[in-house]
Amino acid sequence: MSRVDELPAILGGRPVRPQGPPDWPIPDEDIWQAFQAAYRDGSWGKYQGGNVERLENRLAKYHNFEFVATCGSGTFAVELALRALKIGPGDEVILAAYDYGGNFLNVHAVGATPVLVDVDPSDWNLAPERLETALSRQTRAVIVSHLHGGIVPMREVMEIAGANGLRVIEDAAQMPGAAIQGRKAGTWGDIGVLSFGGSKLLTAGRGGAFLTRHADVYQRARLWLHRGNQVCPLSELQAAVLLPQLDKLDQRNRRRAGNVRLLSERLQALGIPLRPFVNRCSDCEPGYYKVGFQYDSTEFKGLSRERFVAAMRAEGIAMDEGFRALHVGRSPSRFRQVGDLSEAGKAHEGVVILHHPVLLGEPTDIEEVARAAQRIHLHSHQPSTHV
Repeated sequence: MSRVDELPAILGGRPVRPQGPPDWPIPDEDIWQAFQAAYRDGSWGKYQGGNVERLENRLAKYHNFEFVATCGSGTFAVELALRALKIGPGDEVILAAYDYGGNFLNVHAVGATPVLVDVDPSDWNLAPERLETALSRQTRAVIVSHLHGGIVPMREVMEIAGANGLRVIEDAAQMPGAAIQGRKAGTWGDIGVLSFGGSKLLTAGRGGAFLTRHADVYQRARLWLHRGNQVCPLSELQAAVLLPQLDKLDQRNRRRAGNVRLLSERLQALGIPLRPFVNRCSDCEPGYYKVGFQYDSTEFKGLSRERFVAAMRAEGIAMDEGFRALHVGRSPSRFRQVGDLSEAGKAHEGVVILHHPVLLGEPTDIEEVARAAQRIHLHSHQPSTHV
C-alpha cells in the first residue's frame, strides 16, 4: 500500500488506487435478467413492447405525479419542457449563471433569451433571493438545477414564482430520488426533468423523462413528441434495464449519502482544505451523481485546480473540474446578465467534482480518496507538482 508521504503518482509515486476508479455501470444480475426477459419476449425490438409504459407508470408512482413522458435524453426533456410551457421568441427564462450548458442552449433552441443570476456562495447553486431582481415584463419561466450534491431550496423558489406568475422547470438530472423539503427532487416545479445518460445514477446509456402534474402541459409535450411516430424516443430495451435500477435507487442513494458524510469527515480530520458544498435547507437529503467541492488554489500553495484534478486522477480517483459558467466565453448579446455574477465566477474557477461510482464502495474506498487528496496537499509546495 502506498504511503501519503510518498511522491504523488503524477510525479512518479505509486498510485493510492492503482486499479483506478470503479467502472460504471456496475455488474447487476437483475439488469442481466431484464436483458434476457426483453430478448425472450421480443420487446427489445418493438415499437411498443410494454417496458416504456411500465417505466413511465413506475416513475409516476415513485414521484407521485400523474403524467410522465420518456424521451431520448435529459437535455431534450428540458427543451420539451420549455415547448410544453409555450416558451418562445420574446420570452425570458431565468437560470443560474453556473449551470449545465445544455440548459442555456435549450433556451435559445426555443427562441427565448437566457437571464443569468448569481449562485449561493455555500453550494454554488441557484440562489432564490436573486430571482426577483432578474424579473422583467418578458420573464416567463425559471430553470432550476440541483448540481453536484447542491440543493436549491424549492419552497422559496416556488413562492417567488407563484407571486410573479412564473413557470418552473426543475432539473433533477443529477439527483433522482433526492429529498427536498418534504418532496422528491423534480416534483416541486411545474415540470421535472430526469436523465438516464451513461454516467447517471439511473443509466441506460441515453434517455430522459419529463414529469408534470398538469394535464394540458403533458398533452402539449405528447403532441410535440408524436409526429406520425414518436421523435427522440426512449427504447424498449433502455426502459427494461432502467426498471430494476429504479427499484434500488433509494437504497443506493442512502449508501452514497453515508459515504459522502464519511468522506467529508475524513477530509476535515486530515486537514484537507477541500470544502464540500453546504446546503441551506436542513430538511433535505441530496443525491450524489457528482460530489461538489470548493477548491482554492491558495490553500494548496498555489497548485492550480487543473493540476490538482490531474494529480487526483493519476492516483486513480475519478475527479474532474466543474462546468464552465454560462457567462464566460459567450457573447453578451446571447443573454441578459443580472449583477456581477461574482459567485458564479468563483464556481467557474473553483468547482471540483468526484464521480459517484466510488460512493457505492466500502469505507476503505472512501479512505483512498481522502488519502489521495492528503498526499497531494502534503506535496503541493513542491515546484515540480505545479508543472
